[in-house]
Amino acid sequence: MINKVLTPISSIKNFINKGHDRSVQAKKNIISTFLIKGISIAISLVLVPLLINYINASRYGIWLTLSSIVGWFSFFDIGLTHGLRNKFAEAKAKGDHESAQIYVSTTYAVLAIIFTSVWLIFLVVNNFLNWADILKVPQAMRSEVSLLAVIVFTYFCMQFVFRIVTTITIADQQPAKSSMIDLLGQFISLITIFILVKTTQGSLINLGVALCFCPIFVLICANVFFFSTKYKAYRPKISKIDFSYAKGLFNLGLTFFIIQIASVIQYESANIIIARNFGTADVTSYNIVYKYFGMLTMLFTIFLTPFWSASTEAYLKKDFDWIRNSIKKYNMLNILIFLGSIIMLLCSSEVYRLWLGKGKVHIDFALSFWGFAFVGVWIFGSKYVNFLNGISALKLQFWTSLVSPFLYIAVAILLISYFKVGVHALFIAAIISNVYVVIAPIQYYQIVVKKKKGIWVK
Repeated sequence: MINKVLTPISSIKNFINKGHDRSVQAKKNIISTFLIKGISIAISLVLVPLLINYINASRYGIWLTLSSIVGWFSFFDIGLTHGLRNKFAEAKAKGDHESAQIYVSTTYAVLAIIFTSVWLIFLVVNNFLNWADILKVPQAMRSEVSLLAVIVFTYFCMQFVFRIVTTITIADQQPAKSSMIDLLGQFISLITIFILVKTTQGSLINLGVALCFCPIFVLICANVFFFSTKYKAYRPKISKIDFSYAKGLFNLGLTFFIIQIASVIQYESANIIIARNFGTADVTSYNIVYKYFGMLTMLFTIFLTPFWSASTEAYLKKDFDWIRNSIKKYNMLNILIFLGSIIMLLCSSEVYRLWLGKGKVHIDFALSFWGFAFVGVWIFGSKYVNFLNGISALKLQFWTSLVSPFLYIAVAILLISYFKVGVHALFIAAIISNVYVVIAPIQYYQIVVKKKKGIWVK
């Protein structure tokens, strides 16, 4: 009996430990991340109805919309964390630990300067902003929403500095550690929200404190822990700050920065467009669909995350066979996830009812269908984009990112204002404007199969 149990366990161990060291490490992280993300998804699903019952769907929509607006300020990162990810992976692959530490220290210094400055400016400007008019909510909520804006903005600024440690774990092909940090922040937030539901009346301020400062506390603890143990050799030091290294980060980061701006405009503007054209309750409906089908993107990202930094290493060592085999496996996984997404679409109405409660939030089938379509397109293109990001082949993505956000907003407004399309217009616009999803597979083929250079690898 014991042998029968041990046989499948041994088979699993053999599967995990079989193959290139790069693949073995990726498989171990995928399995760990899969378990962590499973718990994370469960917490996320529990949080939505809990929050809606605590402050109602309309006020929850205010939280989502305000978070999206503040999310626009994420572009002040100037792509430095993505630049650090590639530079750290390259330095570590070459065994240049001193350069890796300098890149880490310099990134902390630059981001601390940037986001402290941005935060101070926001505190001044916020006094002149009428959030009630911006979000189209009652004037009686003006002071409450203004204070919430300060809380959310403070969180965004702090997390951009303290999340550098998660960038390092991912660059080191250890994404499971990054996921664990996020999970702990989520779990503490859930406990805090649960206590608030039981002991207080619904409050946007209480909600903001719970969802913002719990994750920050965990990030600070993670910085102390990792830089005292596994990443002690890369611990940020004032003596290791070298702003001449910032040029390399900025050169690569600037391209990521433009791409990030395009992403922020395209996806963060959705909640604002919905709030102003339909209402904050519809923001909640849109985000529930986004979160529901987003579980598939989260699932695929679990498998995909190690591929970025592993691609950096493989490309430097010209291991094209490993890259091609990895893409084939991701394509097979892509098909399985697509089949699963069809089942999710067909069951969506019943799932919403069981998840949120009958009559809590209205979501029509068209919104679910286009959410399903958007996620399918994103998953298809993401494996190629991930590889190209890993090898810093960003020029084509850069040029398309200059067009896509404007195309997105134009299509969304045209569909809503002229064709009278509902909230699902935002998903349709996202699909139409995602030009690079067509270019990325072609670029991958030219680099890996045809071994072309020029514009393909820039």
